[in-house]
Amino acid sequence: MKQTDFLAGFAKGLRVIEAFDAGSPRQTITSIAASTGLDRAAARRSLLTLAELGYARYDGKYFELTPRVLRLGHAYLVATPLPRLIQPHLDRFSEEIGQSASASVLEGAEIVYVARAAQKRVMSINLVPGSRLPAWCASMGRVLLAALPEPEAHAVLEGSALRAHTPLTKASVESLHIELARVREQGYSLVDQELELGLCSIAVPLTDRRGRVVAALNVGAPAPQVAATEMVALYLPGLQRIQQEIRGVLV
Repeated sequence: MKQTDFLAGFAKGLRVIEAFDAGSPRQTITSIAASTGLDRAAARRSLLTLAELGYARYDGKYFELTPRVLRLGHAYLVATPLPRLIQPHLDRFSEEIGQSASASVLEGAEIVYVARAAQKRVMSINLVPGSRLPAWCASMGRVLLAALPEPEAHAVLEGSALRAHTPLTKASVESLHIELARVREQGYSLVDQELELGLCSIAVPLTDRRGRVVAALNVGAPAPQVAATEMVALYLPGLQRIQQEIRGVLV
């Protein structure tokens, strides 16, 4: 892309929107400047513009996003066929097995949930379409990373903030490369309480008709209820069935 085609102001506004999260839903100009790396004047202009357009509200000190921001994410969900195609399959499968089932896509070093059928809450956070998790320690993230060319997967791992979420977490680049190789060979990823204690999950890649991996599917279950060693027999055949059903309609 030519430098003259890049809209710096637009890019700054997007950075400001992304700076709001569950831990910082209300922010000042100073805190936004610090978290985005923008100077205070640029942060102020971006925030005031968002407020003027209705994407944020301002009480004289704090800014917070408004529901209008949901239009941005909704535009993706309605423009791409994947969530609409996968949701009925997830609903049926989740009801059948009595566990939560999800679909996600890879964005940088994170997975983004695009569809979910929840039977019960198995994580301390509430997962919904739009939720994000680090790809390297999530079952769906690992099947998506395993589908990348190895240099790209290595770059994602090198750029990720690897840390042990639990005593079981594989949190080194070397151990994750070994795990990704295993995922490529077996065609699925099994994660046993690496992201959060008490949570096991199994995931498979979702491909289109040309064989390109476009998303991932998973089942999450409470470890006290379903041991990780049981998940392959219990849930992999159902996930593979959905793989085949969706592959036939994705172009």
